[in-house]
Amino acid sequence: MLSRLGALLQEAVGAREPSIDLLEAFVEHWKGITHYYIESTDENTPAKKTDIPWRLKQMLDILVYEERQQTAAGEAGPCLEYLLQHKILETLCTLGKAEKLLRLGGTVPGSQTEKEEVQFTTVLCSKIQQDPALLTYILEGKKIVTRKKSSKEPTTLPREAASIQDKDHPRSKAPDMSPCGARALSAQPPAETEEEPDGAAGESNLITSLVGLCKSKKGRVALKAQENLLLLVSVASPAAATYLVQSSPCCAAVVEHLCQLYQSVPPFLDPADVAALEGVSWRLPSAPSDEASFPGKDALAAFLGWFDYCDHLITEAHMVVADALAKAVAEKLFVEILQPHLLHVSEQSVLTSTALLTAMLRQLRSPALLREAVAFLLGTDPQPAAPDDGPRTLCAHLIGHCDHLSDEISITTLRLFEELLQKPHEQVIRSLVLCNLEGRHYVARGSPEPESYEDTLDLEEDPYFTDGFLNSSFQPSAKPPPAPTTNSDGKTAVTEIVNSFLCLVPEEAKTSAFLEETGYDTYVHDAYGLFQECSSRVAPWGWPLGPTPLDPHEPEQPFFEGHFLRMLFDRMSRILEQPYSLNLQVTSVLSRLALFPHPLIHEYLLDPYINLAPGCRSLFSVLVRVIGDLMQRIQRVPQFPGKLLLVRKQLMGQVPGEQLDHQTLLQGVVVLEEFCKELAAIAFVKFPPHGPHLHLSAPREGHV
Repeated sequence: MLSRLGALLQEAVGAREPSIDLLEAFVEHWKGITHYYIESTDENTPAKKTDIPWRLKQMLDILVYEERQQTAAGEAGPCLEYLLQHKILETLCTLGKAEKLLRLGGTVPGSQTEKEEVQFTTVLCSKIQQDPALLTYILEGKKIVTRKKSSKEPTTLPREAASIQDKDHPRSKAPDMSPCGARALSAQPPAETEEEPDGAAGESNLITSLVGLCKSKKGRVALKAQENLLLLVSVASPAAATYLVQSSPCCAAVVEHLCQLYQSVPPFLDPADVAALEGVSWRLPSAPSDEASFPGKDALAAFLGWFDYCDHLITEAHMVVADALAKAVAEKLFVEILQPHLLHVSEQSVLTSTALLTAMLRQLRSPALLREAVAFLLGTDPQPAAPDDGPRTLCAHLIGHCDHLSDEISITTLRLFEELLQKPHEQVIRSLVLCNLEGRHYVARGSPEPESYEDTLDLEEDPYFTDGFLNSSFQPSAKPPPAPTTNSDGKTAVTEIVNSFLCLVPEEAKTSAFLEETGYDTYVHDAYGLFQECSSRVAPWGWPLGPTPLDPHEPEQPFFEGHFLRMLFDRMSRILEQPYSLNLQVTSVLSRLALFPHPLIHEYLLDPYINLAPGCRSLFSVLVRVIGDLMQRIQRVPQFPGKLLLVRKQLMGQVPGEQLDHQTLLQGVVVLEEFCKELAAIAFVKFPPHGPHLHLSAPREGHV
């Protein structure tokens, strides 16, 4: 039989194609078969009515002929080597099984065969992992319904559109396209095609099966399906990645499920419950059992678990898929669903959406999704703000929420910004702070350096600073040399700066010395760790070590600290009138800002001795005026020292809580004292940058 086929093949080749290259013909027939799986959009055509059987017959005949020709040489011919090297038999087997079985499962939720279905997809994905080129062949585009002008027109695509080689598609960003995947390529003009909705009848492939199994109520089935989908998007070649984005429901299906889970979360969640729910991941989507239960906890855990999975998917996926999926999350979840809730007139809607956004930021790790989240919150082009700018952007509205009439909304939104400041994206700190500090217009131009910081603030002219106050225990420290970096060891500068903060609160308003475990040493230890962490995070941004020198002849320009710092300074100036929990959150955000190792941030927030331009304020000047206000209020509170100590003990849980007169004021004083110690510790570990201060021992509380 084989001899007869060989003779016929030799006769045909000799008569019609005397100069044919067998390997070239063999490869051409194999490409014709694989291209059919990429090009075909008609799933109803039986295989026997295509050219696949004919091409397989030609390939077989070529192998037989080659075998006869190579008998004398005793070695495999080039066509057989090609078949073995490219695993053609394994591919044919995989394609044949996958095409039949994938259409049978993954589309019916809660199917009795979910376990078997996920086992099959696991085998299929392991084959793809061994040979990633299989992914392009297994993925079948069924979303295009071609409207033919004539029923006799063939449904084919140009060979050029399908013969995409990996070498022509390096790992680069995908072109700008709709987040949910662009319309698949088609031989017909756009007007001749329409896109069926996801999950249309008759559409089922590896992607739809896996996404369907990811929603299974059976935890092990869902987890295995998620692992398989993660494997697919991570091993995809550039051609397969482009196909996943343009011609499969991958992005749309994943994000649609995310949006459904978000809308399943109850709108009445307590922000404190959302903030307390930690440890939820896509591998363990259920909430930890040791945490207190609350209404909506399971729905919240399910949403955060799937969001964590999306984030992990974007991290591991090919860059083309990662960018498209991140854009889909931004458009469908952030813009279309979350933003209206953030801007809603309902306080409950604002509270829940802000708390959920904060939880998402806390879990977010992928650079692509972080980029989209930052663009959503802050915009893409940070510009210095003007004092009279209205809240035209989402960021401006959120900053306004930090100074909301509702203390709960203010606390929740401040917590959002604190989480945002911990993300490794330079635009966050640049948009909120640095774009307004550049140019150092807060520093006075063309005036001699003052002899002391007291001269800088003109304390005698401030109505808060009476003679009685200036004669009290508050005595501003003498001014150190104007350029601390000129010191050989940096000790003098850090000594004066730390003392300025430690001595800012008068002795009669201090209570920490009467209690244990509230000392300055603890703040130094914590600040050192946080500063190292922050420095490591911002190291790739290439920040300068010192501020740009000022031109003394440059005229002064109006300075505005920006809406974010203005809000924080305004809140800080009301620390004696605000609830304790709100004060804690305000000072926490300011501490996060002060940790950034940028010279302008350090100068503006932590240097008490900058010569401020007229009408400007710094963090230290705000604190000085708060102390002035405090000294006037103290005179109106009988038995102030005793009550203040009692309130501190209440806050530490050492005595039962009871309502006292002036309790808000007393709690504010406690926060003020601790905040000044925290700023002193941050200045101690930061100044001068990369200097010998890192080897100094922590100073005793009250002085260095």
